[in-house]
Amino acid sequence: MQITEVRVYPRNEEKLKAFVTVTFDDSFVVRNLKVIQGQNGLFVAMPSRKMADGSHKDIAHPIKNEVRRMIEEKVLAAYQEKIKETPLPTEFGGGEVPAKEPAKEKEKEKEKEEEEKEKK
Repeated sequence: MQITEVRVYPRNEEKLKAFVTVTFDDSFVVRNLKVIQGQNGLFVAMPSRKMADGSHKDIAHPIKNEVRRMIEEKVLAAYQEKIKETPLPTEFGGGEVPAKEPAKEKEKEKEKEEEEKEKK
């Protein structure tokens, strides 16, 4: 079994650092893994459901430790790459950060310059 895709959706929260979607063998997707800041550093939490008594139960999880390590290594590596290239979200839902479009930024700057010229 191979991880063929990891999608990271950063969050700007104290403990929850990202939601993650992992694809196995281009055939099976697991959503809602979490990158959590724990007391001993980052770790990956499996998708879970809150039970009536307030506890959490994993919906899906690896049985073998070697598979858990593989998932954690790939997810944390993808998380580190994502936060290098993308600013953390603040107000955007779902954790996705829209990319800035350079053309639109330049357009806005030109509009501001034109407005300033008109005021003079």
